[in-house]
Amino acid sequence: MTVAVVLVALAAFAVVGAVVSGSWLVASVAALLALVLGAGATKITHSELMATRVEAARDRAQQAQAYRALTEARVAEQAKHDAHMTREISRREEAISDLEAALTAAHQRAADAVRARADEARRADQAERAGQSVAVRLEEAEQRAAEAIVRVHELESELDAVRAELDAVRSQDWNKTRSA
Repeated sequence: MTVAVVLVALAAFAVVGAVVSGSWLVASVAALLALVLGAGATKITHSELMATRVEAARDRAQQAQAYRALTEARVAEQAKHDAHMTREISRREEAISDLEAALTAAHQRAADAVRARADEARRADQAERAGQSVAVRLEEAEQRAAEAIVRVHELESELDAVRAELDAVRSQDWNKTRSA
């Protein structure tokens, strides 16, 4: 860029010098020289601009490659994270499923235990009622047995009395038959 500025400045001095000289031929040569120097400066500026653009494009391409590599690394990291999270979610869903199954089984066992307890309570109530009924019947039987024992004693006493009478009658009969 410095060379281009120097060429433009040289062309300007040549044109100013030709104008000051007042010669038509010198002015024409100075104009032609200014045109050639301006074209050279433009070519140098264009070459610099193209080199700068190529370098900038190369930098952008390198940046794009770096971003692509960074993106690939992030995508791989994200895929690894996704796989880990999927495994964690699956593991936790499995744990939840196991816990739900265990909870369902516990509820079932609790319901079975409640039903069994109710059945046992019902059987205990029935046994208690049956026991009370048996106790009442036993008491009645004991009362009847006591009455029967009393009646047996009465009957034995009557039997003893009847036997005694029978023995007395037999003795009298025997005494009568012996006396006769």
